[in-house]
Amino acid sequence: MPRIALDAMGGDHAPDNVVEGVLAALADGPASCEILLVGRTADVAAALDRHGGASSRIRIVEAPDVIGMAERPMVAIRGKRASSVTVGVGLQKKGEADAFISAGNTGAVMAASRVLMGLYPGVERPAIGAVMPTVGKTVLFLDAGANIDCSPRELRGFAHLGAVYARDVLGRTQPTVGLLSIGEEEAKGNAAVKQAHQLLKTETVPFTFLGNVEGRDILDGHIDVVVCDGFVGNVVLKFYESVARLFTTLIEREMEESVLTSPAMERVFTKLDYSTYGGAPLLGVRGVCIICHGRSSARAIKNAIGVALRAVESHLSQHIEADMADRGAVA
Repeated sequence: MPRIALDAMGGDHAPDNVVEGVLAALADGPASCEILLVGRTADVAAALDRHGGASSRIRIVEAPDVIGMAERPMVAIRGKRASSVTVGVGLQKKGEADAFISAGNTGAVMAASRVLMGLYPGVERPAIGAVMPTVGKTVLFLDAGANIDCSPRELRGFAHLGAVYARDVLGRTQPTVGLLSIGEEEAKGNAAVKQAHQLLKTETVPFTFLGNVEGRDILDGHIDVVVCDGFVGNVVLKFYESVARLFTTLIEREMEESVLTSPAMERVFTKLDYSTYGGAPLLGVRGVCIICHGRSSARAIKNAIGVALRAVESHLSQHIEADMADRGAVA
């Protein structure tokens, strides 16, 4: 039975949004899933009472401390060993949970995951993968902000991590991977990108390497994984979020009510809504960790649970470890 631990105290609207999302996931998801709500027992129990959520498939795990969004990650996890983040990650480390989800302090979740669970052999730093809608299939974009500066070997490793995730969780049989640059020519880009291109070009990989891709290619729908460093990735991700809001605002301002409420327009809005995609996987840590937006709604939490379940059931963690070991992919 998959066991999913959630940070019940993380995010702007915790614990109510977390509890609502859990109840929705249990109502629609597989009957074999167990949820571990990690946080202050009294607060979590009160939220469950408010939403009528008593269930034999939900267990509360006491964690009296809460890490604030503005706290320094390493200081927080060292000073608050009984926080919902450290206890939640620790459950997976001890084999009492199969995945961990949090909408709390991203840096703290990353630090706790790295310190407590460790990284796969050959992985130096984990990467955040963001799933973004396109005109066709979704695209996995990494690194979305975990690492500001990356070496060529790290970019090469991100390509491997992303390809395994795209195959296991997104269902792409033969993933395509592009290296984000300022031009399609392999001589374009900074030193790290040009060297990473040569590494990926000359090795045998379990995916189709498309070479360099440009920003305009990201949303075309023909790429499964786009690789870049976390500085560029976070800028692109935040810009995309603002464009989605702009697009939605303009449509709502210019379209008639009958058009806005049409099934076709509802599908468009759903595709642009970040909550549709649940959360971003932290790839490279030895386990399954899903990072959600701080303002995640109940719907986002529900969908993040779905992402975590697919990762667990597809044996994502074992497949990443095997890929790193067999092919010598070093991040």
